[in-house]
Amino acid sequence: MKKIVLMVVAMLSMTFAFAENENATRTLQVEAYDMSVNIRKLAVTLDMSFEQMEAVEDIHRNFCNEMMLAAHANSDEREALVDKAVKKDVRYMGYVLNKEQYRKYLILLNATLRNRGLKN
Repeated sequence: MKKIVLMVVAMLSMTFAFAENENATRTLQVEAYDMSVNIRKLAVTLDMSFEQMEAVEDIHRNFCNEMMLAAHANSDEREALVDKAVKKDVRYMGYVLNKEQYRKYLILLNATLRNRGLKN
């Protein structure tokens, strides 16, 4: 009887550990899609005006929302949603930033996406 109880406890603990690891992996996966940045630091890095900073903040807020939608989507849709969000963000930033700022922004965005494993 003791062996049966120990075996049941061992199996339950393994099941809980597996479920916990699965939830932790999912949480880490979702965190990779959180693209929140400090807009003031970005403004200093890109040498933006106040008007540009306000526009970039709105564009970036929409980008973050779209990336979180991609994070919670099915795995087969996720890559397409990320691509769509990135293309939309880049297009809108191109309207707001000048050529030098836009070039720096693309470098930062590409580095961020690569570091988070969202782009090859």
